[in-house]
Amino acid sequence: MRWPLLLWLQVLLCLPAEAHQINLVTARVALAGDRTVSVELGLKGSDVDRLVGSRIYDARQDAVDPAAVEAARATILDYLDKHLVVTGGGTACPRPDAAILPDGDGVIYRTSFACANAPGDIVYRSTVLTERDKTARQVALIAQGKSEAQALLDATTTTVTLSTAPPSLVSTAQRYLVTGIEHIFLGYDHIAFLVAVVLWARRLVPVIKIVTAFTIAHSLTLSLAALNILVIPSRIVEPAIAASIVFVAVENFFSRDVDRRWRVAFLFGLIHGFGFAGVLREIGLPPDAIVPALAAFNVGVEIGQIAIVALMLPALGLLDRLTAAGREEPARAAGLVYAMSGGIGLLGGYWLLTRVFEA
Repeated sequence: MRWPLLLWLQVLLCLPAEAHQINLVTARVALAGDRTVSVELGLKGSDVDRLVGSRIYDARQDAVDPAAVEAARATILDYLDKHLVVTGGGTACPRPDAAILPDGDGVIYRTSFACANAPGDIVYRSTVLTERDKTARQVALIAQGKSEAQALLDATTTTVTLSTAPPSLVSTAQRYLVTGIEHIFLGYDHIAFLVAVVLWARRLVPVIKIVTAFTIAHSLTLSLAALNILVIPSRIVEPAIAASIVFVAVENFFSRDVDRRWRVAFLFGLIHGFGFAGVLREIGLPPDAIVPALAAFNVGVEIGQIAIVALMLPALGLLDRLTAAGREEPARAAGLVYAMSGGIGLLGGYWLLTRVFEA
C-alpha cells in the first residue's frame, strides 16, 4: 500500500497555501427614478493586475500604487467596458464618464449609465473577473429608492434585472447554500482538520460526536462574526486554524482515544467558525434576508462537511481490510495514520508559517 499513500501525500502537499483566497468583486448598483443607473465597483489590486497585466499592487505594502493606477487607467477602463454593461430593453445605455480611484489594496470604479431613452427592463450585466476565474463571485447591492437587495453573480449567473422585483427568498437561500458547500470543499485547511481528527475512528458513534461538536461550535462563532457581534481579525484567525491542524495531526502520534476527541473538535470548531465567517462577511448578508442567508450558508457548510467525512470513513475501512493480512478483525494500521498525520502536520505547519509572516 505504499504507492497510494505516497500519491495521497503528494496531492495533499501540493494544495494551495492560501486556503481562504477569495476571488471577489463588490458592486453597488443604484437605479434612480429618471432611469439613471449609478455603479460603484470594487476590485482588489492583485486581481486587476491578473486581469489586465498591470503592476499596480505592491504585495509587501498590501496596497496599490496611486501613480500606477493612474498609468493603467485606460487599460482598466477598457477591460471594464468590455465586461460591464447596463442595458434598457436589450440596448446598451450610454456611459458619459467613469473614474478609476485607488482604494487601499484595491481600486474603485465609479460611473453612471443613462437609460432614459432605452425602453424596457433595465439589466445590469457583469462578467468582471468571473470570465477569467470560474470560482470568482461578484456581490452586487441593488438599490432602488429606499429598498436594497443583494444579488450574487458568478460565471453562470451574470445579470440582474433592476426594474423588476429583487431575487426571491428561495433564490437567495439557494445561492448561499451553494456558496457554503463550495467553501468547505475549497477550504483545504478545514478538510485537513476533518481528516486528521477522524483518522483513528473505526466506529460511527465517536465520529457523530466529533462532527456534532464541531458543527455546534463553528455555527456559534460563524453566526456571531457574520452578524458583527464578535469579530476577530483574520491575521489571528488564519494562523490559529493552521495551528489547530498541526495540533490534531501531532496528537495522532500520542493518542488513539477517539471517544474524547469531540472536546478538541468543539474547541477548534470555535476557531474554524471565525474562518467560515470571514468568507461570509466578505460576501455580505442581504439586508432583507439576513437569517435565511446565514442559515443557508451554514447548512451548506454542514453538507460539505458530512460529505467529506462520509467519503473518508469508507476509504479508511477499505484500507483496514486490505492491510488486515488475514486477521478476522481488521485493525487500523498505525503506519497509515502516522504517515497521513505527518503529511497533514507538515501542511499545517507550512500554512502556519506563511500566515504568521504574512500577517
